[in-house]
Amino acid sequence: MFKKILIANRGEIARRIIRTCKKLGIATVAIYSEADEKSPFVLEADEAFLLGPPPVGESYLKQERILEILKESAADAVHPGYGLLSENADFVNSVNNLGVTFIGPSTEVMDQMGDKSAARAFALSADVPVVPGSEGAVADEEAAVKFAEEFGYPILVKAAAGGGGIGMKVATKEKKLRKAVAECQRRGQSAFGDPTIYLERYVENPRHIEIQVFGDSEGNAVHLYERECSVQRRHQKVIEETPSPFLDRFGDLRQRMCDAAVRLVKKSNYTNAGTIEFIVSPTGEFFFIEMNTRLQVEHAITEETTGFDLVEWQIRVAYGEQIPATQEQIQPCGHAIECRVYCEDPENHFFPKPGMIGTYVEPKGEGIRVDSGVKADFEVVSYYDPMIAKVVTHGEDRNAAIKKMLNALNDFKIGGLVNNIAMHERVLKEEDFLAGDYDTGWLEALYKK
Repeated sequence: MFKKILIANRGEIARRIIRTCKKLGIATVAIYSEADEKSPFVLEADEAFLLGPPPVGESYLKQERILEILKESAADAVHPGYGLLSENADFVNSVNNLGVTFIGPSTEVMDQMGDKSAARAFALSADVPVVPGSEGAVADEEAAVKFAEEFGYPILVKAAAGGGGIGMKVATKEKKLRKAVAECQRRGQSAFGDPTIYLERYVENPRHIEIQVFGDSEGNAVHLYERECSVQRRHQKVIEETPSPFLDRFGDLRQRMCDAAVRLVKKSNYTNAGTIEFIVSPTGEFFFIEMNTRLQVEHAITEETTGFDLVEWQIRVAYGEQIPATQEQIQPCGHAIECRVYCEDPENHFFPKPGMIGTYVEPKGEGIRVDSGVKADFEVVSYYDPMIAKVVTHGEDRNAAIKKMLNALNDFKIGGLVNNIAMHERVLKEEDFLAGDYDTGWLEALYKK
């Protein structure tokens, strides 16, 4: 097994990886910016190295410095977490050139599936349905307008290298489309170093449902069922649950989506953890939208219902072992919900509100899990995602999981910061949510009432 893993990330995901490494007896190396010097993940790692100033371009995206630390620490593997450099093929190649294992898929697959326009074409070749969209990158505003004339509005503009809802805009007419093209190109360049965009026909009132998948170097592929991720703001998820209350309404739809996801894994010879993301129409039509070639923020709810440690699976598969379970052995139990607690103001368009945390008391109890990257007297800075913690509850059924979540949120004490706990409590009590009747636009519409 690996002796030492460098974690090329920060916050709650770095702590999450450290926890599994400790269980496996693997030493860990943390990297941190000046703003994160006193972060829990830095203190919990076996070694820690300073990257540079707080901005991500001068710290967590600074490949040259990370590679220097990799050589200095003599780590024999790198876990990228999610975001940052997790889907950067150039970084993966640089890591591999040092004789170090990257815990993730090959660069060939990353290039193929990480670029959304290329992934669409590949999905079609695997007989997986996709939303009508542009064939490859869209060069400029005029090309975008021509596409809209053919397929009609609304149009979804996406940064090809994007993720997490970053670099996405919906346009309902030509003037807004031209503006969206420029904005998404600019956002793609600033966030991912790539201004490439592509277009899709926007499916109205969709559900966002993703399938957790795994592949190994021996050609095995499995799914770990779905996660419902439709409670969103700005195309970014804030509440996820599994199983999806929506899929239960459509007979074999769940199985067909899982089968499609596994086909993609097998056809691409994909290794390690990945997520196949679909949108599903109100009538049960599903369409591939992208593949995330990494672990997801919301992986915890899958862990709670299946009982498997997905970070351990990642490490073992990267070391050359087979997937630790067969498809028949993956039998989810009960229901799990995740609420992402952010320092943001839902009453003011979910605007981020970073600042100093005063009191900080996490909820505890059976079936309650909190993955966090902060502590009391810790400053949440504006340079990074404003997530404070992920609260996860697991119950025998959906109602039990919701009840546990409401109790957990009530017990969660965060002083000194505006946060969205009250929003989560409101959502969990809404009749539409309780009935499973919500889509990707539901939360923002709720806060416009």
